[in-house]
This record gives sequence, C-alpha cells and structure tokens, in this order.
Amino acid sequence: MAGPQTGEQALDMQADEDTGDGLQSSHRMLSFSDALLSIIATVMILPVTHTKIYPEEFDTTIRKLLATKIAVYLMTFLLVTVAWTAHIRLFQVVGKIDDILALLNLACMMTITFLPYTFALMVTFPDVPLGIFFFCVCVITIGLTQAAIVGYAFHYPHLLNQQIAHSAHKAAFRQHILGIVLRGPALCFVAALFSLFFFPVSYLLMAMVIFLPYISKAASWCKDRIGGPRDPPTQSLEFFTFDLHEPLSKERVEAFSDGVYAIVATLLILDICEDNVPEPKDVEEQFHGSLVAALGAFGPHFLAYFGSFATVGLLWFAHHSLFLHVRRATRAMGLLNTLALAFVGGLPLAYQRTSALAQQPREELESIRVSCVIIFFASIFQFAMWTAALLQEREALHPSARFGGQEHALMFAKLALYPCASLLAFASTCFLRRFSTAIFHLMQVTVPFAFLLLRLLLRLALAVLRALRGLLARPVGPELSDQDAADARSQLLPAPC
Repeated sequence: MAGPQTGEQALDMQADEDTGDGLQSSHRMLSFSDALLSIIATVMILPVTHTKIYPEEFDTTIRKLLATKIAVYLMTFLLVTVAWTAHIRLFQVVGKIDDILALLNLACMMTITFLPYTFALMVTFPDVPLGIFFFCVCVITIGLTQAAIVGYAFHYPHLLNQQIAHSAHKAAFRQHILGIVLRGPALCFVAALFSLFFFPVSYLLMAMVIFLPYISKAASWCKDRIGGPRDPPTQSLEFFTFDLHEPLSKERVEAFSDGVYAIVATLLILDICEDNVPEPKDVEEQFHGSLVAALGAFGPHFLAYFGSFATVGLLWFAHHSLFLHVRRATRAMGLLNTLALAFVGGLPLAYQRTSALAQQPREELESIRVSCVIIFFASIFQFAMWTAALLQEREALHPSARFGGQEHALMFAKLALYPCASLLAFASTCFLRRFSTAIFHLMQVTVPFAFLLLRLLLRLALAVLRALRGLLARPVGPELSDQDAADARSQLLPAPC
C-alpha cells in the first residue's frame, strides 16, 4: 500500500507531467521577467546622472535638470512599473506556459529593454518629438504582444488559470482582459500622433496611462453614485482587472524591489570603476609615479560612494524589515512602493552630484539639497507604506504584527530615521550654507550608527517613559521610613514555619 506523498514528490510528479505534455511552470520565467524589468526601470536614471553642467550655464542647467529630466525619468519609471504590474495580472490569467508563450514573453521583454534608449533620446533632445514617438511605439508593441499572449492562451484553454479554464464565460473574460491590456497602448497611439505636431499633449496622455486604473475606478464610483449601484454580474470579472483591487503577489513585489535596490547599488560602483581609475600616463606625469597619491585625489568620490551605498543598503534593510510583517501588498502599498523605488532609482544622481563637490564647489549647495530631497522621498514613501499597512492591517499584515507593542515602535523608528535626518540636513543647509558639505557627510556617517543603536535607544526610551509614568502615578502623601516600609511588607508575608 502506497504511503502519502510528500510535497517534494508531488512537485516532481507535476514537473514530470509538465515535461510530458509540453507544458512548463511559469515560475522561472516570471523571476527572469521581474529581474529584467527591475533593471530596465533602474537604468532609466543613467541619462540624468550623466548630464553635463557647465559653470557659465549653471543656474539654467540645474533648473532644467530638476524640472525636465527628473520629471520625465519619474514618468518613464512609473510606466515601466505599470508594464510590470500588467505582467503580474496577465500571468494570473495564464497558469501554464509552453514554448510559444515563452517566446512571446521574450519578445515583450526585448521591447521593454529598448525603453531606456528611447528615454535617453527624450531627455537629450526634449524639443524633438522623435524620442516620444519611439517611446510610444515601444509601449504599443508591448501591449500588442501581451494581447497576443492573451489570445494564444484562450485559444488553448489548458494554459489558462483553472478558474477561467472551467468557466462558461471564457469569451467574456477574453474580451474584458483584452480591453484592459489594450487601453494603455491605445492612449500611447494617440500620444504618438500628437507628438508629431504638439508634443506636450503626448506627455499628458502618457501620464494618464500611469493613473488610468485609478481614473477608471473613480469614474465607476461616480457612475454608481449618480445612477445607483448596478446589479452584480453572474460571473464576476473583478479578479482579473489591472486596477490593483486584488492584492499584488508579495513574492513578486519583493523580487522586483530587491532587483531595483541591487541594481542601484551596482550602478554606484560602476561609476567608480569607470571614472576613478587613473591613467598610467597621468600617474607618471602628475603624481611622479605614486599610485597612492593618485588615488588620494579621488578621496571625495570614495567617501560619496560609501555614503551612498550605506544609504541604499539601509533603505533596503528598512524595506526588508517592513515586508517581514506584511502578508499581502494592497493597492495603496503597491503605489507607495512604486513611488519609493522611483526615488531609490534616483540615488545614483545623488551620488554623482555629491562626488563632484570638490571639483565643482559652485554647485555644492544645490547638489546637497537635491540629494537630501531624493533621500527624503525615497524614505518617506516607505514610512507611508507602513502606515497604509496599519490602516488595512487585517488584509495586509500577519496576525502576529497587528497588536502593536515594541516591534511597532521599532518599525516606526527605522522608517522615520532617514526622513528626519534628510529633512534636518536640508533645513540646516538653509541656515549654515558654509557647512552644507560637512552637514551632509555627517548625516551619511551618523545614520548607519543610529540604525545599529536603534533597538538599544528604543529600549532606553521606553524604560524612561515607564519610569516617568510610574513617577506620575505614585500617590501623593507622607513618605514612609525604611523601617515602616519593612513592617508593612512583613505584615503581607506569611509567617515562617
């Protein structure tokens, strides 16, 4: 008599079945897609970090950098995350893949990898519509490829999610899902047409793609308020919408977020390897053959690198600590996480600006303020994400994390550390402009030590609060002497045998 199967044996049998009928599990393909999308979203910052700022045009150039390039970077980063979210929802519909679906997904990923080049054209030639046109064409191609995936999967229902595969409303599901997949590319098609004669409208239409799910939800709410609630359909299609009603997969959110943090940390060292290795000829001529002296000239660059890496690493650590308590990523948490990652992707820009302070002291104050703003928004959106999780704790948090206590206080302290430090550094530069560089580097050095001492400091603060509460709660009256207190205690104790 055969015994019960273990989990590993069941997985092996499922893998054998998948291999036998040509079907494959989608887990590895989804991991590959998450890694690729996180890389593409992060390298969008490179054209901004390599912007040349000339001293004679400093005021206008830094204004242009802040008002144009960073705004366009944030928009394109969010568009890539829209494609990633659509990919998550798409593979809630598709349960299994075969070779054709794998190749269609690779075609979609190949088109996504072309987005950074089109973005570079957009920020380098902001007055030429060709970059916007190419970007829109890429988004349209991505949507058409995803529509082809939907059509192929519905043509072979055994590839679909079990809920749809056994449904009597597959045609309605297909029509509904295709409408959602193609509405973003439809807006980009109109944006591509407008780019040929009035490109500012193109930017507005591309921004609408980002907020389209929320606009659609608000329109449905207004329609229900005006016309009254509609009767629910016999077979709900709500599960497969892309407007983030259904919580995102926690595992895929963590994988995408880890990819962004890892690529940002890697971009920092790439700049060191590219720009801070002296040429042998320069070492001989300028430093008399002393490599140590030549490397010493790059000291500010290394200081900025270690400070920036510590910032990236500690922001990841705060994100990791937060998601230890999270059970599901809700709609609000997904949006706030995306905004936090967008500013984390801007940290290489902060590194570029602060590492050049020695060579370009005229930019010192503006560069430090830009860096403080980037760090503040990257961390404050993490704080807001934890707040959103607490507001929906039954849906978002593990049961063990719903009851407050010391761990909640520690989580708030971790997430509030960088927003408070960066805001304090920014405010200090307004009053102590001459010491702005020292203030910024002091923040970079002290915050990691504060993270190390955070739990100890929190315990100390809670102990002080308990002691103060005990002092305030002590009854007012004549103090007892030591002998009277001993007599009072002896009356409460049992007599010795």
